[in-house]
Amino acid sequence: MMRSCQESSSSAFYRPPHLRFKNLHLSCHEVADHYSGRTNQTLEQHEAGSIIHLKQFNNWIKSVLIQLYAKRGDAVLDLACGKGGDLIKWDKARIGYYVGIDIADGSIEDCRTRYNGDADHHQRRKKYCFPARLICGDCFEVRLDKFLAEDAPFDICSCQFAMHYSWSTEARARRALANISALLRPGGIFIGTMPDANVIIKKLREAEGLHFGNSVYWIRFDEEFEDKDAVDCPEWIVPFPVFKALAEEYGFELVFVKNSHVFVEEYLKKPEFVELMRGLGALGDGKEDQSTLSPDEWEVAYLYLSFVLRKRGQPDQTRVNSRRDKGKMHLSKEDIVYISD
Repeated sequence: MMRSCQESSSSAFYRPPHLRFKNLHLSCHEVADHYSGRTNQTLEQHEAGSIIHLKQFNNWIKSVLIQLYAKRGDAVLDLACGKGGDLIKWDKARIGYYVGIDIADGSIEDCRTRYNGDADHHQRRKKYCFPARLICGDCFEVRLDKFLAEDAPFDICSCQFAMHYSWSTEARARRALANISALLRPGGIFIGTMPDANVIIKKLREAEGLHFGNSVYWIRFDEEFEDKDAVDCPEWIVPFPVFKALAEEYGFELVFVKNSHVFVEEYLKKPEFVELMRGLGALGDGKEDQSTLSPDEWEVAYLYLSFVLRKRGQPDQTRVNSRRDKGKMHLSKEDIVYISD
């Protein structure tokens, strides 16, 4: 998975917080076009690349987060849900309701197909246990609290490998956090993964120029992007203390933040997560399959962190089930809702 992260210079990360943003509003459309353009791949092709162990490793991290914090019957808001790769994880958690939002219409269509069990994919499966809604729109730009008023409050919100896209401008970063805060119940959980700015800045300082990488990824600062066969669109790195401070303005408190290397060291001490890792195959299955992440893939994992935030306040133990009538167990093309600002 090649990643490209853009900023004007390394010094930009040490200015006052209100100057850490660049006015690159139109890049959200580049992101949408990029991911939609990849949808003519089958899901099997999408998952059978040369970095399969890295993908399995990332799936393990997301699975651990979901197993730690999702509870039976929870209402889930999945921001930047993409092609629905986490649907099976939510199903295993026995959630009660799911709303997925993504800016790329092609990805949402793939998510719909996957949810219906019609995907051209080896995981063709029975129906999921929860009703769902799918929405196509920019969740970092559109105000969602009124649009999803009848669906809220949600028990858990997830934004995996995408939260940094909201940081193209301060207004977008604030809209993203305002949306999540408004839609989560008091005590609700926000889980996510994003680039680790500390690691990226460290590597930039050690690099000879304004770019670095290996056989699996590259990061270039303040230069034009080249054509690549993976993620190749403007991205932003977010200094986590700045992200934490902004999240606190919207009523969140930090539960934990861990670099992926620390995350795997900690949670592989738990037998249930060891078995999960074996099942996914990121580090081999402990039997015939001895394949594992390459050193270059392991370096990519070091570029990311996982975080958990909790919305302040005492949770209301009364579940609101009527809102979930808006979801369906089978989604047609017409069921996808398109929203814009």
